[in-house]
Amino acid sequence: MMVKQAAQAGLRWLVGPAVDKVPHGHARAAAALRMLLGLMWLYNVSWKRAPDFGQDAGNGLFKVTSYAVSHPVLPPYSWIVEHLVLPHFQIFGWVVLAAETALAVLLLTGTWVRAAATLGIAQSVAIALSVAYAPAEWPWSYWLMIGAHVVILFSSAGRVLSVDALRAGLSRGTTLLRVWGALTVLVGLVTVVGSFDDPLASRGYVVGSSDPSVSLGSYNVLGGLVLLLTGTLLLAGQRMDAVAGRRLTLTAAVLASLAALSLYVQLGFSDPVLGGSATSAAYLLCLAAVALAAAAPTTTVPGARRASTPSEAT
Repeated sequence: MMVKQAAQAGLRWLVGPAVDKVPHGHARAAAALRMLLGLMWLYNVSWKRAPDFGQDAGNGLFKVTSYAVSHPVLPPYSWIVEHLVLPHFQIFGWVVLAAETALAVLLLTGTWVRAAATLGIAQSVAIALSVAYAPAEWPWSYWLMIGAHVVILFSSAGRVLSVDALRAGLSRGTTLLRVWGALTVLVGLVTVVGSFDDPLASRGYVVGSSDPSVSLGSYNVLGGLVLLLTGTLLLAGQRMDAVAGRRLTLTAAVLASLAALSLYVQLGFSDPVLGGSATSAAYLLCLAAVALAAAAPTTTVPGARRASTPSEAT
């Protein structure tokens, strides 16, 4: 009975809002680290390319995963990769894409932060065991990835600019909608202008660069218009009364979800109508997550404490 109660308490802690009261500077620093990690995963999904994930050409995710066999870090893990993962690699590729997309969305939006950090630790360990001893790799980069997610797991990284703050009743979501709405309108405008040379390209204008390894996705003119409309709905939703605002944010959530779904259906199989990538789809899912959280009736999670000062309620 005690083991069951401890397990239940641990699960409640894991999925509960990461909003323990700390000095506001600490909360902001933890939130900044959380979003930095989210950007890392957001960029990394761009080269997880369906449907074969590099298996036929021997590159991409397949090549990186194969390093676990050719440059083993832990022999038992190498055996698992050689005999279980590589023979069923396409299934493994979709699992990796789903896991890293979830990490990007959950960390950037601050949703279920502790659960996301736990997944991030597991994924970082798996990557380290695959490539840490490969040529031109720096093993410490992976130990630092693991450590950064451990910090997020035991911090209040969900107290600032996050869905967790909404879940805990620390925020009404207006700042969250305003920031994501303004960012999305800006990305949409940049995309529309940048796509004039080839408006309906299957790989649209890339918002970001491979040099600093930061990107919010690629979109053609149609993708840019979807972003403009979604961002406008988010901005309008935070200015309206409760009923009208909920309708607008729900509309934004549906639009972003359908756009992301269209990309997943097309990526690797046909030219994406929106000119996007897996990173584009993950960014759209971020918008859907924020919109759904803001539209949901506020329900304070038991045990969560409200901010004691206005400045803490972000």
